[in-house]
Amino acid sequence: MSHASARIARAAIAGLGAALLATALVPTTVAAAGTARTTTGGAVVTLTEPAAAGAPAYTVTIRKDPVQITTSRGGRTVLATTGRSASPATAPLTFTAGGSTYAASRVTGAEWAAGTLTLTMATTSPGDLITLRLTPHAGQYDMAWTVTGTGAGPVDTVAQNFDLSSAGYWYGQGLTSTPQGGPIHDQPWPLNAGDVDNTAMGPSSHDRNNPFWYTSSASGLWVDTNDDMNVQINHEHSGLGSFTVTRTDRFASTVFVESTPRAVYEDYVAIAGTPQTVDDPDAAFATPTWNSWAEFNTDVTQASFLDYVRKLRANGIPGHAVQIDDGWNSNYGDYTFDPVRFPDPKAMSAQVHQLGYDLGLWMTMWINKGTKNFDYAKQHGYFFRSKADPDQVCLVPWWNGEQGAGIVDLANPQARAWFSGIMHHLMDTYDVQGFKFDTRFYDPSCAPDAGYSTRDYLELAHEYADDFDMEGLGLTAAWTGTQKYGFAMRDNDKGTDWHSFQASLSQVLSLSTIGYPFVETDMIGGSSGAPEDPPSKQVLIRWAQAAALMPLEYASTSPVNPRYDQQTIDAYRDAMLLHEQLTPYILRQVHAAVHTGDPIMRPVFFDFPADRASYTLANEWMLGGSLLAAPVDTDTTARDIDIPAGRWYDVLHHRTVHGPTTLRSYGADLSQIPMFVRLGTRDTGMLMSALHGNAGR
Repeated sequence: MSHASARIARAAIAGLGAALLATALVPTTVAAAGTARTTTGGAVVTLTEPAAAGAPAYTVTIRKDPVQITTSRGGRTVLATTGRSASPATAPLTFTAGGSTYAASRVTGAEWAAGTLTLTMATTSPGDLITLRLTPHAGQYDMAWTVTGTGAGPVDTVAQNFDLSSAGYWYGQGLTSTPQGGPIHDQPWPLNAGDVDNTAMGPSSHDRNNPFWYTSSASGLWVDTNDDMNVQINHEHSGLGSFTVTRTDRFASTVFVESTPRAVYEDYVAIAGTPQTVDDPDAAFATPTWNSWAEFNTDVTQASFLDYVRKLRANGIPGHAVQIDDGWNSNYGDYTFDPVRFPDPKAMSAQVHQLGYDLGLWMTMWINKGTKNFDYAKQHGYFFRSKADPDQVCLVPWWNGEQGAGIVDLANPQARAWFSGIMHHLMDTYDVQGFKFDTRFYDPSCAPDAGYSTRDYLELAHEYADDFDMEGLGLTAAWTGTQKYGFAMRDNDKGTDWHSFQASLSQVLSLSTIGYPFVETDMIGGSSGAPEDPPSKQVLIRWAQAAALMPLEYASTSPVNPRYDQQTIDAYRDAMLLHEQLTPYILRQVHAAVHTGDPIMRPVFFDFPADRASYTLANEWMLGGSLLAAPVDTDTTARDIDIPAGRWYDVLHHRTVHGPTTLRSYGADLSQIPMFVRLGTRDTGMLMSALHGNAGR
């Protein structure tokens, strides 16, 4: 179903009040005008939404005692909360108050009116009730519940718990924290193949999240909140998905019930919004942005940076922009080049441009205590104030300042104009084209301005950054609704080993399928631990080959570094040139994604939902609708490849493959990237022409 039809159907069905209610309290038959009918049972409340506007019929069954909510489609369960539980913490609907956890225990009342089912539930806290309202629409229903009463005192958190197995495989969310090292070294795909433990996930998080999950059963969940969430999947309780909203007594969500996972995604982006523009120019999609971080960390100098750039150019390694990451500042917050390490930044900039690159700088709005700009900004009231003591500047310790930094308050027009002036001065003085924003724009320990929320600051950050060229990197912040800006989206710092590479593939797929089409890996070869722990030759080459089959490329580790050999340089260059040759095809997908939000890099099952093998594969994806990417992501020269239904051209072996089938031990040495062109599409000819020269690679 298209975005437009999803919205039209939702509005139309809401207007008609289309739903069926059967209460377990008084056996009866209830129907809205123009809908089917149903009859109640003795122990359940049943609501049935008929098929409409391309969306399937579905049924929501609420067991009375103990409480359990089950969603089914065609007689098959597609999503269910937990049921009877020995602990309130794992019950279907739970809340905390006064340091204790309580749960909904049984349904005590039900009413259908004006298109909404209202349920009243007793809880394990005497004196507290839960009021739940469920409003059905085509392909989805809204469900919100609130804790009322004075039994346990003020409510701190509310949570909903799901039986993960009821929905099959789970995806979405964006980046995950895991006991195995995520998000830097680990990201399960699907999510319930691992252990996820995200705390304080919200609009001010650094982890690029949306509170949206979709499943292989074509159900989905969006939690409608701007408060921080705690999300646990298989954490401490195997098979349990726990979704907690903090600092509130209300849990609001939309549950999606569609025929395919892609339809669930389309319903979500109809809510979240789609890119209204592409923030980056077409050239940014053709060649990589290069960044100094993995090569030098903060030890970068003018001489080392220029040597790095010259060698890339001399060896024919493509790129459109080069950035100096953290380390160019004389002090964090003064925004001046260190005079010892960068004795002549104007001359350096001129040489970079002569080599054919744009120049970018790492940028933060966190200003360390003790700098000239700190004193100036404090005196003029440009910083956030402390929540604990509003008379004081909010000082936030961070990796570049243990004593704390003040954060420029973007809700203050004077502060915003002052900081914009600093950035424009750098651009004008040193001929700088763009910036890499690399810290949050708000911290929860700070007091927002009157009338502003955490969510508002996320919007302010995007609006501010939109005035500058981010050189294909976007922002390290996300939440439902930021899709509209059309920024590039990348995962976060990665280790330099195989597992980190695999985690990056999972994360980029995850980001792409929560509404951000313009994705890339951060950085090719990884960066966490570099330069002391660089990627091996094999990791670097395979990572570059995978990145070549993504919408954008972000690079740092140089294949020209003396630790690598000529084969590394050649294979890396070939991967970048391959991406450049694919640019016309990629740009066709990019411009189509504007206003539709269609993911460019997406799981195979988005296009082939009947292909069951693809639901567990993060190392295969569709780039657009016509190119199947199957890069090698382990230290081997062969892999199994799942080929979905249809006719496919095997680029390496110049043959037609008929799917569905599995190609066992498909060979691909370090110079080769397995790719397959889908035959019979409008893009087939474009791809065959682009890839003809790469058929032997």
